[in-house]
Amino acid sequence: MTIELTRSDATEHISEPEDQAALLADALASGDVHTIAAAIGIVARARGMTELAKETGIKRQALYRALSVDGNPTLETMLKVLPALGLRMKFEAAA
Repeated sequence: MTIELTRSDATEHISEPEDQAALLADALASGDVHTIAAAIGIVARARGMTELAKETGIKRQALYRALSVDGNPTLETMLKVLPALGLRMKFEAAA
């Protein structure tokens, strides 16, 4: 018996801002930089990578590379990408 697998694209399932926020919160809770970068990449693709590239001035290919499972975006990239996605970083004192 053979099981047939198909690829799934998470961007099809997180069109609502609340779902995107939940994905990003879970990724952040993991503490893994690659998971966080990949989650931001999923949100970016869901919203439109071409438009994000235009708004940030970062080439589309560079965004795909930085916001992937193997990516490691710079702080400069994050400070351009997050506001363009309607997101912001927030710092608070650790308990």
